[in-house]
Amino acid sequence: MVFGQEPPTLIQHRLSYSGRKFGFDVNRLRLPNGAEGEWECIRHPGGALCIPVTADGRLVLVEQYRFAVQGRLLEFPAGTVEHDEDPFQTIQREIQEETGYRAHKWQRLGQFFLAPGYSDEVIYAFLAQDLEKLTTPQQLDEDEDIQTVLMTPHDLEMAILNGEAVDAKSISSFFLAKRFLNF
Repeated sequence: MVFGQEPPTLIQHRLSYSGRKFGFDVNRLRLPNGAEGEWECIRHPGGALCIPVTADGRLVLVEQYRFAVQGRLLEFPAGTVEHDEDPFQTIQREIQEETGYRAHKWQRLGQFFLAPGYSDEVIYAFLAQDLEKLTTPQQLDEDEDIQTVLMTPHDLEMAILNGEAVDAKSISSFFLAKRFLNF
């Protein structure tokens, strides 16, 4: 992916907010096509996600409570890329913290924008194989409410097609992984 090839012209900076995980800007801009207006944008450092696959072909997912949707979503392990951290380091840490697994074989699946209409967040997706179940339990952050779930690829695909609560980054990454796995 090529980033930053057609930046808009900043006419007026109106508002900035910097939070714990991301920032928020409101700016008056002139777009490359000449249109002018005020746009809001969530500024995010990016996220890393992995699709962990067990030796018997099951997928390791997490069921996680998400306050914004007031419920639990089925997701692949993922986390925010920390300052000066490579996305691969992020996901190696997150898989262990969220699931209690470590992967010994990794493959980069690609990257994609999560919601480019209002955010610059990029998700870096990886395939994680040759899993080792660690003896230490999950190491969750205080605000994380996560349960590990094992599913077959078919069961996950049916959950997605039936409209069950699976998040977009997991659906997109599952699609990317299909070219490397036989499911």
